[in-house]
Amino acid sequence: MQKLFIQSTKTSPEVLLSPTENIFHIKGNSMPEDVRAIYYPVTDWIRTFVGDLLIDSSAYTLVNPLVFKLDLVYFNSSSAKFLFDIFTELKRLRKSGIPFRIEWYYEHEDQEMKDAGLDMSSMSEIEFTLIEKSEE
Repeated sequence: MQKLFIQSTKTSPEVLLSPTENIFHIKGNSMPEDVRAIYYPVTDWIRTFVGDLLIDSSAYTLVNPLVFKLDLVYFNSSSAKFLFDIFTELKRLRKSGIPFRIEWYYEHEDQEMKDAGLDMSSMSEIEFTLIEKSEE
């Protein structure tokens, strides 16, 4: 499957979904004026990718699970709806026994982002791995 890359802007996140490189991330700010323009291609790509994995999941094992990383500085409520749609698609993998993990990154002082990860985890019924970013 072809990779999907969307360059970040001040208001939209970088999206890189690349099965051949085993990289799946969304990072940056997510408050685009036209949230559909950013996230429709992403949710379509995820839906197709998950469908393909349900046919052949041999690339992902317990030792090498699919890891989907979210490293957001900020996201608005419109973005949250599309993130939830992505998690709903990924949840289909669990039902088929395909190992995957969602990593939710947050800054130490950003309790709101940590709480947002916990909320998204609870709402999607997927346990997220919450990762506090180290200071550089």
